[in-house]
Amino acid sequence: MNNYFKKSFKLLVIGLFVVFQNATAQSSKKALFNYTIDFSKPQNQTFTVELHSSGFPKDTLDFTMPQWMPGYYQIMSYAKQINSIEAKDAKGKLLTLNKKGDNVWQLVLPKNTPFTINYSVTAKRNFVAAAVVDTTHAYVVTTAAFLYVPEFLQSPVHVKVKTPWKDVATGLTPVSGKKHEFTAPDFDILYDCPILSGSLEELPSFVVGGKKHRFVGYKMGEFDKVRLMNQLQKIIEQATTLIGDIPYNEYTFIGIGPGNGGIEHLNNTTVSFTGEKLSNRDVEIKMLNFLTHEYFHHYNVKRIRPFELGPFDYSQMNHTNQLWISEGLTVYYEYLLVKRAGLISEEEVLTNLSRNITNIQNNPGRLHQSLAQASYDTWKDGPFGTSGKDASKSISYYEKGPLVGWIVDLAIRNATDNQKSLDNVMSYLYHYYYKKLKRGFTDAEFRQACETIAGQSLSAEFDYIYSTKELDYATYLGYAGLEVKADDATHKWTVSRKATVTPKQEAILKSWLGEK
Repeated sequence: MNNYFKKSFKLLVIGLFVVFQNATAQSSKKALFNYTIDFSKPQNQTFTVELHSSGFPKDTLDFTMPQWMPGYYQIMSYAKQINSIEAKDAKGKLLTLNKKGDNVWQLVLPKNTPFTINYSVTAKRNFVAAAVVDTTHAYVVTTAAFLYVPEFLQSPVHVKVKTPWKDVATGLTPVSGKKHEFTAPDFDILYDCPILSGSLEELPSFVVGGKKHRFVGYKMGEFDKVRLMNQLQKIIEQATTLIGDIPYNEYTFIGIGPGNGGIEHLNNTTVSFTGEKLSNRDVEIKMLNFLTHEYFHHYNVKRIRPFELGPFDYSQMNHTNQLWISEGLTVYYEYLLVKRAGLISEEEVLTNLSRNITNIQNNPGRLHQSLAQASYDTWKDGPFGTSGKDASKSISYYEKGPLVGWIVDLAIRNATDNQKSLDNVMSYLYHYYYKKLKRGFTDAEFRQACETIAGQSLSAEFDYIYSTKELDYATYLGYAGLEVKADDATHKWTVSRKATVTPKQEAILKSWLGEK
């Protein structure tokens, strides 16, 4: 064989090997975990789950129920809602399934043996981080429904939903040509996509940046639905302009019915929602803030995230010092984005921040717990800092976080003659850590990003994160020509414009508000 044919033959062999490898990789994407979730008997306030599989190269598997769900930093002990569980082989013979811990069942069987696991789950808690089934609908967070095997968290998943109702809303990828069947490339995506089923209503959709945005919900009530969607479109236009990218193919607001709370996800959010009182201005502002908050989370926490929040360990608490960034800065931006969208006035955005100041200044916990500590201790204190042994010694990062974010923002604007701001920090974190490095950032890296944008040290500002030092409102709000006054009789704090301001202060204020 001459050199030409040797070289050609070698290239042919390499080509065939690559084809074979690609084919093998594609075949490996076939779901190891095939679930059916069944809501067919809603009167019992339970649902059943059936898992079919046959591809495990192990003879011992620890099937585990998550202890918590990302976005709600509390141990939920979902396994306690499992009523019965059993495993069978392909011939229907019972297999050994030993209870190994509070949330772990060990299955013993020959390698690559087909098997089925069946279990039922109680669903009576009408809460955004739980599961509820009744005669009119079902809402289930997937961490409360689907077992996982720790070594196979990156395996693809197939989910079939059996439901007595006509509609299913979820962020999972629909299977083409199959009604109510969905896929996920791995368990992180599966656990990021709750499931809502019932007779659902869909509001008029809109497109931003070529991407469709939807709102699907249960018992949404009567309100001006076109008005709400127009408002959301303006908000999303502001948010996507701030970050400079839209990372999803489609985004859905999923209204789970009246109640409290919302949970953020990569391409959707599940929110407790009713539009019945949106004609009231205060209610409308509160709802716009809430929906903006949950939407902006798909950037800030799902993608712009602390290093500790992903990959997740679903079996235990995932501590971080930076929930004040994930939640507090999202509160801060909910106010700004609604204002920049032209939906609230200057007075109304200042009223929002005045309320935060009033709440934190009337909380003695501010003298005992730092923002970083509040972030780390949320697992025991609760998300609002009131569930610990001594509520008077804890704070909420939802209250103090936006104020420290405001201070850092105004410090950067002042240091750069209003050429840079916290907006630049958020966009940088997204594009550098999420897009380029594909990871979260550390405490030190967040500070470094802020100081790089500011062009100077921000040690004084970062003291507000790691200490209980009182916030210097006068200095920082003064950068934007604002001042805060306390009413000793009502214990309320109010932010307003100063009587006279410099051109630089006026420029910073207008830029901060999104005005020209």
